[in-house]
Amino acid sequence: MLYSIIALLVAFWLVGLFMHIGGGLIHTLIGLALVLFVYNLIRR
Repeated sequence: MLYSIIALLVAFWLVGLFMHIGGGLIHTLIGLALVLFVYNLIRR
């Protein structure tokens, strides 16, 4: 479940990066995805 959320956040980030939409929100999404990924790695 967590990996699917991370994949969605990264996909939204890539779409926003290439289409130049979202501004700072895009970088917030990728930051959130990275935080969730690291949290999941630490929890294991």
